[in-house]
Amino acid sequence: MSIKSKNIYVKALCGLFFLPFAVSAQLSWINMDAQFPGLPASVHVFYSEASLNGRPNKAWYLEADLKDRKLLFEADTVYKRRVTPAAFFERNDHPIAVVNGTFFSFTENRNLNLVIQKGRLLAYNVQSLPGRGKDTFLYHKMTRSAIGISKKRQADVAWLYTDTAITFPVAFENDPISIKDSVAAFHIEKYSSAKGASKAGIRKRWKMQTAIGGGPVLVQNGTMRITNDQERMFTGKAQNDLHPRTAMGYTSNGKLIILVVEGRNAGKAEGASLPELANIFLSLGAVEALNLDGGGSSCLLVQGKETIKPSDKEGQRAVPAVFMIKNKH
Repeated sequence: MSIKSKNIYVKALCGLFFLPFAVSAQLSWINMDAQFPGLPASVHVFYSEASLNGRPNKAWYLEADLKDRKLLFEADTVYKRRVTPAAFFERNDHPIAVVNGTFFSFTENRNLNLVIQKGRLLAYNVQSLPGRGKDTFLYHKMTRSAIGISKKRQADVAWLYTDTAITFPVAFENDPISIKDSVAAFHIEKYSSAKGASKAGIRKRWKMQTAIGGGPVLVQNGTMRITNDQERMFTGKAQNDLHPRTAMGYTSNGKLIILVVEGRNAGKAEGASLPELANIFLSLGAVEALNLDGGGSSCLLVQGKETIKPSDKEGQRAVPAVFMIKNKH
């Protein structure tokens, strides 16, 4: 198979979207399909080791056609325990792709983000966090983001409210809800007229067949929009920290993109910031994208093979949930 390359240049103006500095990247992508025999014609894998803003870099992305009816897009989660992506690969009859997704509690082995499989809500978003410092006696309430795929094979990224008492998540497509007060519980009906809720726009039931959550949002309506402060994730300057990254997005022509960036590998791959991650998605034509759990959790398996090198010295980190692409048998 011939090797194709994609030369991509992305530039964000200094100060745009409230970023503290200009972010630019020039990445050349090489088609790596030949390394993963048996890939469907609608799935492609690309690799880049071009420097990222002058730093050593290793990144991979998988592109899958959502319209291909021979592909299944699914999630899987385990209860009160964690297993490696390789173990998810084995227990799911060897999917085409397995990628880590949700953030989680190390002490409880519990998902901290939404998981939907076959239309069923299996895990829920964290809704409220206690304040710190001058906000010690207050609580931050927020909607966190997820990417979902409907029965009609249409992808969507939205900010979501979840509750064990409701069947479907409540989605906000315009803005996330971010409210601070002295009440610990977050019941959406009590805050329907609050400033943060009214700004978020029309809410709807989010009827997805498959979905996995994380955050923050990176791209909305084809432009960079990083809602880390509103989602209470990587707040303030932490969005510029360099880490291994996992993220997902989709294009206007129905291509799902799964991106991983290797990091914490001194002299070989130093990771990416959230603005850099957003810029990569924009260069790939994404209209919406979000960050997923990164760091030592970042891992993408294609046909059971690792792409990036996991940053934990033990290898693949055990996680409670993954997103998968399967062949329809």
